[in-house]
Amino acid sequence: MSALIRSLLILLSAGLLAALAAGIAPVLAQDANTQGRAASTVDDTPRGTVNPTPLPPLADPDSPKTPAKELFARKLTPLPGSASAIGGYADGCMIGAVALPITGATWQVMRLSRNRNWGNPVLISFIERLGTNAKKAGWNGLLIGDMAQPRGGPMISGHASHQIGLDADIWFTPMPDHVLSRDEREMNGAVNMVDPSGLDVDHNVWTPTRTALVRAAAEDPEVTRIFVNAAIKKAMCSEAGTDRAWLAKVRPWWGHAEHFHVRLACPAGSPQCKNQPPVPDGDGCGHALDYWFKPSVLHPPPPKVPTGPPSHAMTLAALPPACRAVVKAP
Repeated sequence: MSALIRSLLILLSAGLLAALAAGIAPVLAQDANTQGRAASTVDDTPRGTVNPTPLPPLADPDSPKTPAKELFARKLTPLPGSASAIGGYADGCMIGAVALPITGATWQVMRLSRNRNWGNPVLISFIERLGTNAKKAGWNGLLIGDMAQPRGGPMISGHASHQIGLDADIWFTPMPDHVLSRDEREMNGAVNMVDPSGLDVDHNVWTPTRTALVRAAAEDPEVTRIFVNAAIKKAMCSEAGTDRAWLAKVRPWWGHAEHFHVRLACPAGSPQCKNQPPVPDGDGCGHALDYWFKPSVLHPPPPKVPTGPPSHAMTLAALPPACRAVVKAP
C-alpha cells in the first residue's frame, strides 16, 4: 500500500477520519482515475526485482536533516541484542530482529528484494501460528508481504508504520501448491478483492474462506488490530454469524483491498514500546461503516497542485533517542 495510506494509521484510533480525508483522499483519487475504481479501493502491490540495486552512499549521513528513512534503508542486517520494540508503530525502531524464513510449511515470503521480512520474535511466532490455524480454516497457506526492515524504522517507500517489527501484510491470495521461484515472488501480482465501485467486495474473487482467515488472525490474543478495506469489513460483518467479538479488531482503512495488515501488541521485554489505545466497543458494523461509503470518500476531487515547498521527511529527531544508536551502530 502507499505510504500516504499508512502515514496516519495511528490517528485512526483517535477518531480523526474527517481531518485525514482532506489530505489522503485527493491523492488516492488521482490514482483511482487511472484505474477506473473508487479511490478508497486503490491497493496496487508494486512488483519487485530479481536484481536489486544497492542504495548509493549518503553524501552527509550525519546531518540532522538527513531523513531517517534513508539511514534505516541502508542497514541490511539487524542490530544484535535482546529483542525489543522501541517507540510507536509509525515512529520507532527495533533491536534483535529475526528474519522470517522465506519458505515455511504454511507460508512463503513475497518481494524478497525489499528485505522487509524482519520482525520481533513474537511476530515470527504469530505468522507460524496463523499459518497452522489458517490451514484448519481451509486456507492453503500464507503469502507474506512487508513486515519490517532489519532494524525497523521509517521506510523509503510503501509505509509509514511497520517500524517496530509488530506489523505484517498478508495477501488475500492463497499460497500455491509449489515453492515459488524468485521471479514469481517478485513479479506475481495480488488480486484486488473489492468491486471498482468500492461499495462491495468483488464476488467473482471474494470467498467466505477469506473471512475465516481474517477471523483466525483476529482471534489470536496478541493481535490488536487488522486493517482491511471498508467493503471487505462489510462483507465480513454479513458473513460472521452470531459470534462477532473478533470483528472489533477488524478496522476499515483506505486501500487494503489486496491484503490485510495485522498489528500485534507491544511484547514483554519492550518497555519503550508504545501501544495504541484499545479499539472501540462494538463490532464496527452497520452505521459504523457509513463514512466509508460516502461519495466524497469513494470519489474525492483530484489533488490540488502544490504551491509551497515539499514537506520535510521524518528525521532521527522525531524518533525515540534509542533509535539513533540503533541505526548508527555498525
